[in-house]
Amino acid sequence: MQAPSVGGVMLPRGNGETVRLSRGASLTDFAEKINANPASLVAVMMNLGEMVTATQSVSDETLEMLAGEMNYQVQIVSPEEEDRELLETFDIEFGEDEGGEEYLMPRPPVVTVMGHVDHGKTRLLDAIRKTNVVAGEAGGITQHIGAYQVSTEVNDEERRITFIDTPGHEAFTAMRARGAKSTDIAILVVAANDGVMPQTIEALNHAKAAGVPIVVAVNKIDVEGADPVKVRGQLTEFGLVAEEYGGDTMFVDISAKQGLHIDSLLEAVVLTADASLDLRANPEQDAQGIAIESHLDRGRGAVATVLVQRGTLRVGDTMVVGDAYGRVRAMLDDKGNNVEEAGPSTPVLVLGLTNVPGAGDNFLVVDEDRTARQIAEKRAARERNANFAKRVRRVSLEDLDSVLKAGLVQELNLIIKGDASGAVEALESSLLQLDVGEEVDIRVLHRGVGAVTESDIALAMGSDAIVIGYNVRAAGRAAQMADREGVDVRYYSVIYQAIEEIEAALKGLLKPEYEEVELGTAEVREIFRSSKLGNIAGVLIRSGEVKRNTKARLLRDGKVIAENLTITGLRRFKDDVTEIREGFEGGINLGSFNDIKIDDVIATYEMREKPRA
Repeated sequence: MQAPSVGGVMLPRGNGETVRLSRGASLTDFAEKINANPASLVAVMMNLGEMVTATQSVSDETLEMLAGEMNYQVQIVSPEEEDRELLETFDIEFGEDEGGEEYLMPRPPVVTVMGHVDHGKTRLLDAIRKTNVVAGEAGGITQHIGAYQVSTEVNDEERRITFIDTPGHEAFTAMRARGAKSTDIAILVVAANDGVMPQTIEALNHAKAAGVPIVVAVNKIDVEGADPVKVRGQLTEFGLVAEEYGGDTMFVDISAKQGLHIDSLLEAVVLTADASLDLRANPEQDAQGIAIESHLDRGRGAVATVLVQRGTLRVGDTMVVGDAYGRVRAMLDDKGNNVEEAGPSTPVLVLGLTNVPGAGDNFLVVDEDRTARQIAEKRAARERNANFAKRVRRVSLEDLDSVLKAGLVQELNLIIKGDASGAVEALESSLLQLDVGEEVDIRVLHRGVGAVTESDIALAMGSDAIVIGYNVRAAGRAAQMADREGVDVRYYSVIYQAIEEIEAALKGLLKPEYEEVELGTAEVREIFRSSKLGNIAGVLIRSGEVKRNTKARLLRDGKVIAENLTITGLRRFKDDVTEIREGFEGGINLGSFNDIKIDDVIATYEMREKPRA
C-alpha cells in the first residue's frame, strides 16, 4: 500500500517485512527490493538530515535508519553468506567434501603455533624446520605468515604435519585468530621461566574460540629459573589440565634453543589429532582451500601461498582466490621445489594470478576461465562497496572543512602499502584499534601490496594523507613527486614501530587537555579603599607564591564566593611587583571585583597543558 512519507514524498510503507541487503548497498539496491523509486528514497534521506546519492554505498546504520522510517526490517547479509550465495549461482559448493565416506582419505593435521611474544615461537619453528628464520628478520619478529610441512615418525609410521607460521607480536592478533580458524590443532608456547603472560591468555582464547585442541609446549626448560610445574598449575586455571594431572591436554617440556624433545612435541600433535579429530578429506574433487599469504614478486608477478583443504590442486587448473583469479602456471613447495600437484593439507606457492589476493581469502578451482573472472569481479565489486560504506565520513564533504576548523572532528588519513597482504591487513587492523578517544578519526583510504606509486601520492595529495611503506619503497618518480608536493611518506621494517609513530601522530591531533595547577594562597588581613582602584586586599601569602595577571578565586569560610578573577595589581609597600612569595605581606587588587572581607582567602592558579598518556 502507498502512504505519504516524510516531506510529502510518496513511497511504499512496509508491514515490518525483512529486506536482505549486502554490506555497502546503495539506495537503488534498497529501492529495487521494495519496488520504490530511488529518487524518493534520496528525498527521505534528505528529510532525515543525510545527503546521500542514489548509487552511493551507505553504511549499515544508514540502511537500518531508512528501513525503520519506512516500517521495514533490514538484514545485512554477511560477506561469508553472500559469497556462498554467489557460488551457488555457479552451482559450486564451498567448504564441503564431495561424495560419501568411501571418498574420504586421511590428511595431515594443520597446526598453528601461538603464545606470548619472546616465549620462543619463532625459535621453535626454526628448530622444527632446521633453518634459521630469526636471522633474516627485522627486530626478531616474524613479519609474514607462510606455511610448510614436516615429517615425523610415530609408532614406526611416517606422519606429516603442516605448520601455519603466524606472526608472534601482539600487533597481529587478528591474523593469529584467523590462523587458528584455518587450523586443526594449536601449539601454545609458554616459557618455563616466565609462565603465563597476557598474550598467552589472548592466544589461548583465540584457540578456544576456534574450537581447536591445544598442545602446550613448555619452552626454555634449560634457562635458569625455569619451572615447568608452575606453568602446568597456572594453565589449570584457564581450563588446560595436563594429562599427568588427570586432564586431557598434552604438555611437552622442550628447549627450542637446544633442540630438546622436539620429536616428542611432534608426536604429541599427531596423537592429539588421532584422539580428538577425524582428519579426512576427498582428494579427488576440485581443490578448495585458503590463502595463507600473498605478495607481489618482481620476477613472478602476483604469488600466493595457499593451503589446500580438500581436493587436489594441479598445475594448469583455473582458480579463484578472493578477488584474484588465473590459471596455475607453476607451484612450489615450502623448500622451493616445483611440484605438479598438491593434496589436502598441503601448502604451496602458486604463480599465475591476475592480482594479489588477501591473506585469509578462500580459493577454489573452477572449470572455465570465464567463470573464474565473473566470480572474482563480483567479489571485487562487493568488497569495493563494503569499503565505500565503511569510509563514509561522520560529516558531509560540503561542511567537512568548517567542522575541522571548528575543531569538532579531526581525522588522520592513511595510505598503507606493504610487501605482503597479511602484514598490510594486520597493520591496518592494529591502527584502526588504536584508542585515542572520540575526538580523532583514523581513516585508511587505500591499502595495497607493492611499491608506493605516483597514484598513491596523488591520492595522498587530494586527501592530506600520510603514506606508510612497510618493507617497500617509493617506485620510479613517486619519491620525487612526494618530495615536490610535500606528501609525508614514512618507511618501516618493524610493524610495532609504525604503530607507535602513528599513535603518537594521532595523539598530536587531539585537542590539548588542561589541568588546573594551584600557585599560591593569600589570606586577607586588611582592606584598603581606593577611589581609583577600588578595594585593595592587604594579604599574607600562606602558601606558594602569588603572581600578577594569574587567575584567582575568592573563598569565604571554605566556600567559593567568586570564580575566574584576575590578579590585576600586586604591591609590596609602595612598589608594584610581579610576584610575592610565601610568608610575605602585600596588596592584591582584583580589578572591578570589590566584595572582599577580612579572613577571605584568595587562591591563585593557572591552567597547564596536560601531557597525553
